[in-house]
Amino acid sequence: MDGGVTGLWIVGALSPSSNPIARTSGESVNNNHYPVFWAGIRNANVFLQHIDNANIPDLTNKGRFKAEAQILRAFYYWELIKELGPFPVVDKPFDPGFDYKSLSRPSFQADIDFIVRDCDSAIANPNLPIRITQSLERGRFSKAVAYAIKSEALLYNASPLWNPGNDAGKWVAAAKASKEALSVLTGNGYALAANYENYFLSQADLVASPSDRETIYERPGGLPATARANNSIPSKTGALRAGTCPSQELVDSYDMQASGMPAITGYLDDDHLLPIINAASGYSETDPYAGRDPRFYATVWYNNALYDNIHGAGQLYPLQIYTGGADQLIKTPPNKRNTHTGYYLRKFIDSKQANILAQTAGWKKYRLAEIYLNYAEAENEASGPITEVYTAINTIRSRASMPNLPNGLSKDEMRERIHRERRVELAFEEQRFWDVRRWKILDQTDKLVTGMEIIKNANGTFTYNRFVTERRDAWQDKFRIFPIPIGDASKIPDFSLNQNPGW
Repeated sequence: MDGGVTGLWIVGALSPSSNPIARTSGESVNNNHYPVFWAGIRNANVFLQHIDNANIPDLTNKGRFKAEAQILRAFYYWELIKELGPFPVVDKPFDPGFDYKSLSRPSFQADIDFIVRDCDSAIANPNLPIRITQSLERGRFSKAVAYAIKSEALLYNASPLWNPGNDAGKWVAAAKASKEALSVLTGNGYALAANYENYFLSQADLVASPSDRETIYERPGGLPATARANNSIPSKTGALRAGTCPSQELVDSYDMQASGMPAITGYLDDDHLLPIINAASGYSETDPYAGRDPRFYATVWYNNALYDNIHGAGQLYPLQIYTGGADQLIKTPPNKRNTHTGYYLRKFIDSKQANILAQTAGWKKYRLAEIYLNYAEAENEASGPITEVYTAINTIRSRASMPNLPNGLSKDEMRERIHRERRVELAFEEQRFWDVRRWKILDQTDKLVTGMEIIKNANGTFTYNRFVTERRDAWQDKFRIFPIPIGDASKIPDFSLNQNPGW
């Protein structure tokens, strides 16, 4: 998103008549989700209505096409209700004379049941492959995608936003779905990539025996151009935009590698300027970037981090994010070229590539690590911190060369560690935005963002000062669910009467 879109979102400009994210032009036109998702559902319904009678001689292809359409419909429904709440279940095209005023909003559970039925039908289809193994089929859905959608949808359905009564049965269903997904996927060759950092720097290889066995679905065409062009180090790439800059809150979320303990466990003040330091962790305020979880170094460019020399001079370049440095934080007046938080984004960007636009990374929409995290969260809520919960989380941590979680955690303690693990493992993968909503903690996470101002002292040491980089006005309860666009809300009485809370 560019500064205009971001600025409008921050000030709370979202309304039933205006969605800052819903672009109507440019590369990100599909961010106008409401019409795009409904168009996808309609297209899937038309296809499914006619596929059985279509003249397709190859019955294997015919069966596969049908399963793919079912997953597409489940995908569009899931993305729609995740953002906007429940909508009528529509499983066939509308007749020309259909009275749209007759539509009514069902429960969220009814939509989840429909999504799960479509996923289960596709999974049971013998003509649908478990993974895509040919480059020419890049972008097509597989059984693995159906498992991923089902896992995610049932997890959200069990979460506080959609399960206010904490119905244990929903957590059991979510845990069962994710456990089954892990069993089937790992039994069919899916596995975590060996190197977390390198995993995000290349496109999945679609062959029978791939080196990338973690990716379940990857966006065709690699990273969006905006993601490739707008995340860079100004002194090394000459780019005009710093792009997405990690926050101090994210940096604080990374554990210490040696101890495996959280470095920062919270804040003493509402502005997050007074961190609660875990003295037993090994964290040092005077050397805050030393000894952290390796995923920190794979995700964040920080002051004095060594940037690979892309000009061939044979040396590494220490980033100068301190005041007066070539890559310095600029607070006033802010610009688009320099960091606003004291950090730059490293994840997805291969610093050995001289041309940022030449990045070959693929956008991983679904990957196996998420399924492990989904399972751990759901099983902990359903059964407490049993051995299987530890195994799922420790599998993720082991890949990152992190120690196992300590034994003897309570259910609440395990929940906090799982939430932290999701934050660092899935950073910048469009998960956190939804996690804080489904956990109903938006008012704790989105009121402000802090950064780190760094001063270089005469003796070569650094002084670190936390500061509030921006305050936001999109944290109230109503922002947990987007409003139904005013056009449909005004045309369909039940949508108007049952507009999302707060809108």
